Amino acid sequence: MSEPDGTGEESVVEGNSITEGTAAGEVLRSTEPISFYGAVEPDTGEFIEEGHQLEGANVAGKVLVFPRGKGSTVGSYVLYGLAQNGVAPAAIVNEETETIVATGAILGEIPCVDDVPVERLEDGERVTVDADDGVVRR
Repeated sequence: MSEPDGTGEESVVEGNSITEGTAAGEVLRSTEPISFYGAVEPDTGEFIEEGHQLEGANVAGKVLVFPRGKGSTVGSYVLYGLAQNGVAPAAIVNEETETIVATGAILGEIPCVDDVPVERLEDGERVTVDADDGVVRR
């Protein structure tokens, strides 16, 4: 993984490609796993899981960075529903993309990269996720 060199040059965080596609957006980062079923409102993209660090945030158009998914297999269909409603994350970046998140990203055609430690990306920074090459550029 390359580091910023202080010269204003683009830095690249290497990971593994899970889906295809490229998307840019602002990072919305969670250090907690996410269960999309019951945690994200599929009509609006609002994070509704009570007590979660992202409660009240909206995933629409964001580069959603989190360690891994958790919970129900219905989460795949919530991700798909978010995409169908135009309120999906622009991209997903995980430390470990388990099957539920991978399936949802595939169904929703959401660029997804894993094997990226969440602390490598800062909440609010603007990045480009190139899932074709399995990298995040900042």
